[in-house]
Amino acid sequence: KSTYTDKLPQLIDENTGRVHTSYHQAVAATGRLSSSDPNLQNIPIRSAEGRRIRKAFIAPKGYKILAADYSQIELRIMAHLSGDEGLIGAFKNGEDIHRATAAEVFGVAPEAVSDEQRRNAKAINFGLIYGMSAFGLGRQLHIGRNEAQQYIDLYFERYPGVHRYMEDTRKLAAEKGYVETLFGRRLHLPEINARNGQRRQAAERTAINAPMQGTAADIIKRAMIAVDDYLLSEQPDARMIMQVHDELILEVAEAQLDAVRERVVALMSGAAELAIPLEVGVGVGDNWDEAH
Repeated sequence: KSTYTDKLPQLIDENTGRVHTSYHQAVAATGRLSSSDPNLQNIPIRSAEGRRIRKAFIAPKGYKILAADYSQIELRIMAHLSGDEGLIGAFKNGEDIHRATAAEVFGVAPEAVSDEQRRNAKAINFGLIYGMSAFGLGRQLHIGRNEAQQYIDLYFERYPGVHRYMEDTRKLAAEKGYVETLFGRRLHLPEINARNGQRRQAAERTAINAPMQGTAADIIKRAMIAVDDYLLSEQPDARMIMQVHDELILEVAEAQLDAVRERVVALMSGAAELAIPLEVGVGVGDNWDEAH
């Protein structure tokens, strides 16, 4: 209430009748843009209240909100960076990656995977991206640490390339004091050789995650530049109005919706060449909630 519903109306610009955020290039260590006054990147989406707040972001008459976002971009980057054949194969075959992981880890056929198994596999997929320990995974899945470790061991058995990538990244980070994104942008890790175990482990988790999150940040920025070039050169009746991590939000004249959607998807998909294609999902609506 105090952060959004009370605050947002006070931030309407009297000249434009709109709310304008500010983006910052050099706040997040991974290179992601951050947003302030107001922060439009952390408006909740999972709660009913959050979705109601998103409904307040509306397109003018004759226009629609178009939201285009990368599907599971960090997992795709993980597959590319690790070169793991199993993970790359699952993506190339268009499989539901969490269902495919569950089938591998729990040793069942993909069609026999239960909702709970898929949920657990999703937690493992995303947990490992963030360098999560067995203790952290166990807490998230409400299971014991030993059982969580068994899941992680099984995962690494099935996806050995991921395990190799993580071990190599840890070693390289300790030697060099930094890791790099796919495009060579360096992310420095001053605590990677800290004597304090907790601080060192936190830096190791960052070392594993930063190349993925950092590469995702690079890719969306490349996409933004490409979309901006298209808007400037071809001048469709559309404008880019927001970026929320892996998502670009545009305001598009209804008559030009199909053409703009097609170009935005093509430009975002082509922002980087990975071992597996980048997938872009698009939603359209009269407001931000409908478009998501």
